[in-house]
Amino acid sequence: MDPIISIASIIAMLVASGGLIAVRRPGSVDWRWLATAAGLVFLNDLLLTNAYGLIPHALRGQWNWQGKVLALGATLAIAAAPRFGWRQAGMTLQQAPGSLRASLPIVIGYCALFLAIALVFPDDPPTGETIAFQLTMPGLEEELFYRGLLLLALDKAFTGRKRLLGVDWSWGAILSCALFGLAHAFRYADGSFSFDPIYMALTSVPSLLAVWLRLRTGSVLLPVVLHNFGNAIGLIV
Repeated sequence: MDPIISIASIIAMLVASGGLIAVRRPGSVDWRWLATAAGLVFLNDLLLTNAYGLIPHALRGQWNWQGKVLALGATLAIAAAPRFGWRQAGMTLQQAPGSLRASLPIVIGYCALFLAIALVFPDDPPTGETIAFQLTMPGLEEELFYRGLLLLALDKAFTGRKRLLGVDWSWGAILSCALFGLAHAFRYADGSFSFDPIYMALTSVPSLLAVWLRLRTGSVLLPVVLHNFGNAIGLIV
């Protein structure tokens, strides 16, 4: 029950944020798309947790390979639907003209940030499975969902735009980063809520860079590569 309360609380925060934005800017929220985004958040969590433990584990290991594979499969399947579209969700290798050069400072900054974190907070010696997992699944599953499918749904849910640093930002882009941070930093367990502000910062702030890359390049390719770099660099240095 605790994981269900956790994800229900996060979804409630998303809907409440939509309500506040709608009050401030009437007509700027498409509630059907916001409901779709909320449903996607719940489905993603459901599959990541193997239906909260109801699905037997067929893939064994130290890490949650099965939950990641299930969630990634659902993301790809939903993105293939005409209402979404892989290309609209950034699931393409093609990069917008001139975007790679423009992205270089962000890429360097992202890599430098996680290299610094790895040097300051070294990890224990990893297993082969840990290296394989961190080099693949987090970036693939989380970026295709948060910077791909969910970002598309939230971008459609919030119509207002503000151009900053060469891309058009919506409230959906900001909320996708907040949801990503909350997925890592917010929990309900043993009858109480917990929130880790440091973990929230370490996840949501880099996700702003990933969103910028996704919006600038039109693709989740760089966010996937950088995400896996960030997860694995501490295991290597």
